Amino acid sequence: MAEPKTKYDRQLRIWGEQGQAALENASICLLNCGPTGSETLKNLVLGGIGSITVIDGSKVEVADLGNNFMVDESSIGQSKAKCVCAFLQELNDAVKAKFVEESPEALIETNPSFFSQFTLVIATQLVETSMLKLDRICRQSNVMLIFARSYGLTGFVRISLKEHDVIESKPDHFLDDLRLNDPWPELQRFAESIDLNATDPVIHKHTPYVVILVKMAEEWANKHGGCLPSTREEKKEFKDLLKSRMIDIDEENYKEAIEASFKVSTPRGISSRLRQIIEDSSAEVDSSSSDFWVMVAAVKDFIVNEGGGEAPLEGSIPDMTSLTEYYVNLQKIYQAKAEADFLAVESRVRNILKRIGRDQDAIPRTTIKTFCKNARKLTVCRYRLIEDEFNSPVLPELQKYLTDEDYSVAIGFYILLRAVDRFATNYNRFPGMFDGEMDEDISRLKTIAVGILNDLGFNGSTLTEDLTNEMCRFGGAELHAVAAFTGGIASQEVIKLITKQFVPMSGTFIFNGVDHKSQLLLL
Repeated sequence: MAEPKTKYDRQLRIWGEQGQAALENASICLLNCGPTGSETLKNLVLGGIGSITVIDGSKVEVADLGNNFMVDESSIGQSKAKCVCAFLQELNDAVKAKFVEESPEALIETNPSFFSQFTLVIATQLVETSMLKLDRICRQSNVMLIFARSYGLTGFVRISLKEHDVIESKPDHFLDDLRLNDPWPELQRFAESIDLNATDPVIHKHTPYVVILVKMAEEWANKHGGCLPSTREEKKEFKDLLKSRMIDIDEENYKEAIEASFKVSTPRGISSRLRQIIEDSSAEVDSSSSDFWVMVAAVKDFIVNEGGGEAPLEGSIPDMTSLTEYYVNLQKIYQAKAEADFLAVESRVRNILKRIGRDQDAIPRTTIKTFCKNARKLTVCRYRLIEDEFNSPVLPELQKYLTDEDYSVAIGFYILLRAVDRFATNYNRFPGMFDGEMDEDISRLKTIAVGILNDLGFNGSTLTEDLTNEMCRFGGAELHAVAAFTGGIASQEVIKLITKQFVPMSGTFIFNGVDHKSQLLLL
């Protein structure tokens, strides 16, 4: 039998051993194991989630065979939770799996403390009233919550928790932390030790671009009152200056310098995003503060003091054309600066922990080091209560979605999903479930949807007839293709939340199966 670390080799390359350990220690609760819930959990079980608990009080029916691959003919009449749980256990026997044959709605009403035992709850196919109750329950217990739903040709995913802090946000594009616009003394001295006018062509062609840019930026600043190139014209002049120092057109190091020359012009100091985090009220820490905010407070102090207005250095450099000796020395200079910055931040973390009455060693060194390396990329996500979003959406955003043709289907589905829940409360079924009442159901649903918009102060005429008909045409059914896609999105967000890597989506995700579009509504 393969070792677990070998089994998960490919995903370990994405989120590392620390991320995988977080998954293996996580406990997930799934509410309703129809196709949307089953597909969500399948992806997590294959990824090595620690334990799952499936909550569903229904029995497998013949109709389930058409959209849920985790039940078959032998399952008909049996507990759906039991059958799905058994199937998922077969996919990965390292995952602990159990089931509860009970209606999620009943559990929410009668045993709210049940949910406090889990790392995260995935609530699928819940109607609005149950969603609002579960949201409050999970917030009170600090349990992460994801709502997922598929309904005909639309899918809905929404994360809900008070706050989610991400250290390893891993953005697709982020500027290297080379400090070419603000070199520290050791880097400056190293650059000064190298002669850009060396007559030896080997040395000239293999001087790393970092050194070229540090020296040329200094030369530029000396001639421009201490200022670095900032305007478009100045940046062009700076590139021309670099080109003028090339001996021949094939010098890769100078080509790299010209390509990276914009890094000299980046503003010194920290980004507006990092400033917003260090100025957040949570950075004023006390004994109840999380480790994240304690480290933010330490970095804030570092920036003002040892950092001289800069965040801790990351300490890595990209590959570049260079003599091996130059490149190794450059690496050492960056690593030494990063280590010194880390030690300064660590000292501040320990002092803050002592000041707020916590164990000075409560936060591991490895965690502080990772925090320092990613300080420029920190992200804080905060989510509104679903109830607040439904009752008091951000009106300018809602106005924009209702009047922007590109968002018309997404916002239409969003409103109609709420409308079908009110319809179900009024008529004890979803619209369109009986062919003989289709026309009447369309009219009823339209009236309810218009009422929701009117209550928010908007004209309901923006909802198209076609979309209302579409919601009635499926009668609340889950189509497997839509359920699988929605489940894929939901499971991806679960992994982000549990590993605390990558940035989970904000707002409400709507899949528009009519046009094959996915959009986020920030309400």
